[in-house]
Amino acid sequence: MTNLGLVVAQFNASVTEQMADAAADAAADRGVDLTETVDVPGAYDSPLAADRLARRDDIDAVAVVGAVVTGDTDHDQVISDATAQSLQSVGLDRDTPITFGISGPGQSGAEARERVEKGAAAVDAAVDLVEALP
Repeated sequence: MTNLGLVVAQFNASVTEQMADAAADAAADRGVDLTETVDVPGAYDSPLAADRLARRDDIDAVAVVGAVVTGDTDHDQVISDATAQSLQSVGLDRDTPITFGISGPGQSGAEARERVEKGAAAVDAAVDLVEALP
């Protein structure tokens, strides 16, 4: 059985809680165990939690969910870029699939609410990678 870690950014919790629910449903549908869920303040904080989970022997992959909504500055772009690069580094450094279920940047709150299925997509990608990689 595949064991997944899940990291959930709490910023924009009205969206990310739905993403986490979609992730849990996808895990159940795929017959995998959500071994550990870690809540972090925001998407930017997710790489450290993903790294800690990826270090564990009982975790095969980590799915990360969050929502980065645009504001009056380019802050959403900065957060998204830094987070994506850091999560990719964690996966490569730990030789563990780390999947990116973070919607944004450049989206409104309404658009973020329309993309809660990214939680399920992150779990599906994690399971697919575990199954595909030797």
